[in-house]
Amino acid sequence: MDVADSLGKLASYAYKEASRASGVYEDLLGIKNTLSIVRGVLLDAEEKKDQKHGLREWLREIHNICYDAEDMLDGFELQNKKKQVVEASGNTWMKVRHYFSSSNPLAFRFKMANQIKEIRSRLDKAAADGTGFGLVRMDAETRLVVQRREFTHSHVDDSSVIGRESDKEAIIKLLTESNPRGGGDKCICVIPIVGIGGLGKTTLAKLVFNDKRIDEVFQLKIWVCVSNDFDIRQIIIKIINNAFLPASHPPGVPIPHQEDINHFDIEQLQIRLRHILDGQKFILVLDDIWNDDHTKWIELADMIKVGAEESKIIVTTRSISIASMMGSVPPYVLEGLYKRIVCLCL
Repeated sequence: MDVADSLGKLASYAYKEASRASGVYEDLLGIKNTLSIVRGVLLDAEEKKDQKHGLREWLREIHNICYDAEDMLDGFELQNKKKQVVEASGNTWMKVRHYFSSSNPLAFRFKMANQIKEIRSRLDKAAADGTGFGLVRMDAETRLVVQRREFTHSHVDDSSVIGRESDKEAIIKLLTESNPRGGGDKCICVIPIVGIGGLGKTTLAKLVFNDKRIDEVFQLKIWVCVSNDFDIRQIIIKIINNAFLPASHPPGVPIPHQEDINHFDIEQLQIRLRHILDGQKFILVLDDIWNDDHTKWIELADMIKVGAEESKIIVTTRSISIASMMGSVPPYVLEGLYKRIVCLCL
């Protein structure tokens, strides 16, 4: 859970009702206010984490606090459901047992009050520490500009990448396996790589994309940076323009003719797209997905599933929910190299 998810749950109707019933709603408003402040500087922190010493640890602490806040907020929802069950039963004995159990309103309020106090103290300290890094608040419009500036490409110097060999091999294994879904309903295998910003999701995708074994397996290779928008038209244009044959592909096979297609309407674009992909065994990387619009994803998937059955798509995203929505296999959750080194040393 990130700060945005925490704020979303704090603002939800179910949370408000449960926390009011528990008598701690006013106390939690202080956490919401502090979370709002932290959320404003998180974008700047992500931008500066490689330049400022200690920012990575600060970001890790924020995430830990949000995970603990998630557990606490889930407690409200569970308590509210228990309350509804007891009230709906009309059973006097059940009500008496509920009152004397550890989940009775008085005991629950005392427990939650202590948890709120601890989390708010940690969050206030983290917010204060954040100011020491000279962070500034960045609104959604600033975030839009930042993300649009960060377009990626497929080139990578693999000699400069350390510690991702096992991750690369795991993804290549998924790419070279038969698709998990067969039968009459044609479905392209989608492999999501998910992790927080800065872990190296794009770098891992580049390592896989440029591996010689991939050239031997796929007839077409396509790299598309999606970023914050999921504009179907622009994605189609990028797929058409970026589709190319691997270096090891047999000579004499025609490469799709490049022309200015920016003036094409969506009908012309989808015809051209389907013509290029039709029957081809391709690998498509959709890098940096932010939009969770399921309808848009289905619309794009329907256009590109004309490829050969063993075609594959790699998706990189920070969101586990987006990874689950788009993926046809479980998300590949990328760990930090620091965490991996610690685990190996234990």
